[in-house]
Amino acid sequence: MDIGRLRTLREFADRGSVIATARALHCTPSAVSQQLRALQAEVGLPLTEPAGRGLRLTDAGRALVARADDVLAALQRAESELDTYRSVPRGRVRVAVFPSAGLMLLPGLLRRVAEHDRLDVEVRDVDMTPPEVPGLVADFDVVVTHRDEHAEPFDSERLEVVRLLREPLDVALPPGHPLGDRDRVDLADLAGERWIGVDVGFPVDDVLRSLATRTGVRAQVVHRINDFRIIEALVADGHGIALLPRYTMDTAGQRRLLRRPLAGIRAARLVEAVLRVGASARPAVAAVLDALGAEASEVTPS
Repeated sequence: MDIGRLRTLREFADRGSVIATARALHCTPSAVSQQLRALQAEVGLPLTEPAGRGLRLTDAGRALVARADDVLAALQRAESELDTYRSVPRGRVRVAVFPSAGLMLLPGLLRRVAEHDRLDVEVRDVDMTPPEVPGLVADFDVVVTHRDEHAEPFDSERLEVVRLLREPLDVALPPGHPLGDRDRVDLADLAGERWIGVDVGFPVDDVLRSLATRTGVRAQVVHRINDFRIIEALVADGHGIALLPRYTMDTAGQRRLLRRPLAGIRAARLVEAVLRVGASARPAVAAVLDALGAEASEVTPS
C-alpha cells in the first residue's frame, strides 16, 4: 500500500472531513478524495461511506487506520533510529499547552530546553477540551492537556499518554467568607453559593458536574469565564466562589483569596502529555517529555 495514501487516510480519521484533511495536507479536497479512492481500489474494500454531505469511515476503514498507525509509527521509529546516531536531540518540536499549564510549566520547560543547543521548541497555548485533543495531536508533536480524573482516558491504541501530575481542585473563597475559618469545606455547605465556573466541556466544569453526580449538590453557576486570573479577581471582590486548580491559584498568602480543600471527597484534574504512537522515539520529542516531567516534579509537592 502507498504510504502517502495511508497518511491521507489517517489525517481524514483524525480530522473528520475531506476539507479539513486537505487544509492539513496543503492540497485540494479533490486531491484528498482521489487519494482515498485510490487506496480503496488498492485494498479492494470500501473504506468510506456517505454521511450527510460528507464521508465517514467504514468498519474496514477504521481497522485500516489502526494498522496505518502501526506502519507510520514503524517508519517514524526507523527515522528515529537514524536520529540516535546524532549525539544530541535536534530539530523543532511543536507543543500545544492549555493556558494554566503554560503558567505552571512553560517557563521552566523553556529554560530546560535551552540547555540543548540544537533543539527548538515552538509553543502555542490552546484552551482545549478533551474531545479536541486527537485533532491537536495531528498538528502538534506534544499536546499538554487536562481532564477530570474520573473521566474516560484517551485512546491508548492510537495515542501515547504520559501522565505529568495530578492537580487537586480546591474551593476559592473571598477573604472574610463565613466558611473561611475552616480547614476544609463541605460541598453541602456551599449549595446556596453563587459559583463562577468555566465553559461547559472544559475539565474544571467536568469536575464540578462530577461532584454534583456523586454528592447530589448542584452548583449554581452564575458566570462562566475560562481565564482563571479573571475568576480569581471576581472571587476576591466577592462576586462568587469557584473551584480552581491548587498549584496555579494565586492566593497571595491568603490575603487575596482563601483556598480550602473539599471535605470528604476527592476532586482533581490530571495533566497529561499526549502524542502520536511512536513520536516519543524521536530524541527531540523525548527530550521535551523529559523536561516536562522534570518540571512537573518541581511543581508537585513531595
